[in-house]
Amino acid sequence: MVRGKVQMRRIENTASRQVTFSKRRSGLLKKAYELSVLCDAEVGVIIFSQKGRLYQFSSSSEIQNTIDRYHRSSNDADTYKANMEQYILHLKQETTDMERKIELLEVSLRKLSGQCLGSCSTDEIQMIGDQLDLSLRSIRARKAQLFNDKIQQLQEKERSLKEENAKLLAKCYANPWQSTAYPRVAAIDSQSSRSEDVETGLSIGLPESLTRHHPAQV
Repeated sequence: MVRGKVQMRRIENTASRQVTFSKRRSGLLKKAYELSVLCDAEVGVIIFSQKGRLYQFSSSSEIQNTIDRYHRSSNDADTYKANMEQYILHLKQETTDMERKIELLEVSLRKLSGQCLGSCSTDEIQMIGDQLDLSLRSIRARKAQLFNDKIQQLQEKERSLKEENAKLLAKCYANPWQSTAYPRVAAIDSQSSRSEDVETGLSIGLPESLTRHHPAQV
């Protein structure tokens, strides 16, 4: 037999309502027990009937332990929520302060660059001039330091090159045959080049004296 769909509304018949309450209460407590055993969960169920009778189930030793744990968890959640709200307010305040500081810095930067000076008083103009003088002195000092560092690096490089040159000269003096080898090779090359420039008087045929004494016969 197919079970019909139960309508979710109050049962008007008192006897039927009592029977349904008894059955569903037992089923709910059974399901709570199964959930606690199968899933190793702490489960607590509290039921009051229409007449005020109490029915309860707790997977722990007492239902009060589960209730106390619920209160602690609820208080922790409320505390966490309050802390988060306070933290968010703190971040908003920091953001507002930072925006105000950025705005003041932008205004000060424009004044230092010579803009928006119409609303400045004499004292403010004097203060801006002092700041510019101080910045200029710092810039010049830093520039001079950089130039001095560069000069020292170049001087150190010059000393290193001089030392290397001195070592090379000492090495050449210690082995004089290496320094005289190049002139010898140059002399040989010059002699060979001069020999190549000499013209030779070679000709093909009989000597001229023979051609005079023995003329060719036809």
